[in-house]
Amino acid sequence: MNVSVSARPVKHSLTLRGHRTSVSLEDAFWQAFRSLAVRRNLTINALAAQIDADRGDVGLASAIRVYVLRDLQAASVQSNG
Repeated sequence: MNVSVSARPVKHSLTLRGHRTSVSLEDAFWQAFRSLAVRRNLTINALAAQIDADRGDVGLASAIRVYVLRDLQAASVQSNG
């Protein structure tokens, strides 16, 4: 697999329950995160707020990456079902 410069984390601002924060994710994760939000009829801020509420002591960027990965894994299991 070819990993390009776009594999570097990119910082984006999010608003979680009225507070601005920034999250750095690789472009592939941003794209998957946006797609996941669209499929669930949520804004990325709303989905990030849900993830934030459930993340415990894990960093938000890490929690988003794991959330995206688990969603992709679940979709893969369903399609191979």
